[in-house]
Amino acid sequence: MEEVNQTTVTEFILTGLTENPVLQLPLFLVFLGVYLVTVVGNMGMVILILFSSQLHTPMYYFLSSLSFIDCCQSTVITPKMLVNFVTEKNVIPYPECIAQFYFFCAFAVAECHMLAVMAYDRYVAISNPLLYKVTMPYQVCFWMIAGVYGMGLLSATVHTVFLLRVFFCKANIINHYFCDLFPLLELSCSGTFINEVLALSFSAFNIIVPVMTIVSSYIFIIVSILHIQSTGGRSKAFSTCSSHILAVVVFYGSLAFMYLQPSSVSSLLQGKLSSMFYTIVVPMLNPMIYSLRNKDVIVALKKLLENITFFLTKNHFP
Repeated sequence: MEEVNQTTVTEFILTGLTENPVLQLPLFLVFLGVYLVTVVGNMGMVILILFSSQLHTPMYYFLSSLSFIDCCQSTVITPKMLVNFVTEKNVIPYPECIAQFYFFCAFAVAECHMLAVMAYDRYVAISNPLLYKVTMPYQVCFWMIAGVYGMGLLSATVHTVFLLRVFFCKANIINHYFCDLFPLLELSCSGTFINEVLALSFSAFNIIVPVMTIVSSYIFIIVSILHIQSTGGRSKAFSTCSSHILAVVVFYGSLAFMYLQPSSVSSLLQGKLSSMFYTIVVPMLNPMIYSLRNKDVIVALKKLLENITFFLTKNHFP
């Protein structure tokens, strides 16, 4: 037990996505653009929902929470990854590495459960529209959102506490672009059996349970859509659902590939590619898929821009 607390590695080196110098600048520009789109898109959604009274409904409260989670998750990962493209060695101190893993884990788990909550909310709205406000009052929404963040913090805390007990002695090169669990365990000089069991157990719960909730919700949603008499309304509903399902499949599929198998089985190269989807690609796409295709959001955005333009014009020309 004494060996566990004698961590001799004080910093790690992140290898990043590639060591090819020819690709460094193009990849830096690409991921910088992706990050800017992610931040602007997600924070724009949070601000729009905050200042648009017509969007003060449970559906949009969940959307704003998802946007906040996506923005935070991308911010935890991407800036450090961008540094790797412009420096010879991307060094990350041990405390910063552990902190990055903690917040990444918290936001990733929170997103898993937030997507499930959103699917359930849509099921209630479509299947029981007359009872929607009774079934989903603001108090219920608050506790559901609190539960989502609670699950994220609980999972992150458990994983981090047991990760702090892992002994790192010599190897300090992490074959990844951020401090993820399995790449860190690859460097361990002590046993990691408990960490791997916890990873599989928590991953199974945090992926399978939300997926079952989402699948069940969408089955009932599709059944309700099939009862819609209007062909146009039915095709529009199916179009929206297909977009949502695609985002869910990409997010949970990449997570499952990375975490629902032992670290000895997964390829770290494949893990990098898989991680890109749920840490970089999905947070960028979510505002477009869940929000920008929504007519209410577009109307609210136009109204907010008109109000801003009127305010600026009034103050500029008294």
